[in-house]
Amino acid sequence: MTDLFAALDATWPAFAQQSAGGWLVRQGTGGGKRVSSATVLAPAEAAPGIAAAEATHIALGQEPLFCLRPDDGAADAALAERGYRILDPVQIFTAPATDIAAELPAHLSSFAIWPPLAIIDEIWEQGHIGPARRAVMDRVQGPKVAILGRADDRAAGAVFVAMHEDVAMIHALHVDPAQRRQGLARNLVRAAAAWAVDQRARHLSLAVTAANAPACALYRALGMQVTSHYHYRAR
Repeated sequence: MTDLFAALDATWPAFAQQSAGGWLVRQGTGGGKRVSSATVLAPAEAAPGIAAAEATHIALGQEPLFCLRPDDGAADAALAERGYRILDPVQIFTAPATDIAAELPAHLSSFAIWPPLAIIDEIWEQGHIGPARRAVMDRVQGPKVAILGRADDRAAGAVFVAMHEDVAMIHALHVDPAQRRQGLARNLVRAAAAWAVDQRARHLSLAVTAANAPACALYRALGMQVTSHYHYRAR
């Protein structure tokens, strides 16, 4: 399978990035933690290079933030020694796209379109997916789509999906709180999978904080499995 971290980077790209002290430091311009964090670029240099990464973050006007992946034990320990605390452990869920798309979403419950309609932007705004995060979507170079979800004859949810190689990655899934627990999130994921299959994706994937128990339960119920994980460290 395609590197899921490469798929995350390609489908939710930073504004800019540069190397510093064995780290890849991203400039997020308000697009979220993932695009504003540093990840290990050269494992042997990362632990002694933390200060250089910190200085680069500060020069970019960002608080130092580091994203640690499963093989980054030495860098993780070095950050802990410097007083960085763990922030937002994240799980990556993945499933064969055809498996999720095998059951179609309810009739007229979802519509795929790009660029997003104004109503989709309004739904995302409600979910604190503001202009800076939507600018991240605009930067994506590969196939991408916004999916509008409907419930009770009204627009009530939206999701962004983008392709990297054989992986379709889900981002920015939001459902109106008044319409939750009625199957709309499930419909949006299935609609995302149907679009992914049309794009010849083999895998459907997404990242979600481990603390978001309802979302994790939904993805497991759909047959998705945790295939990797990461966490952040911040002061």
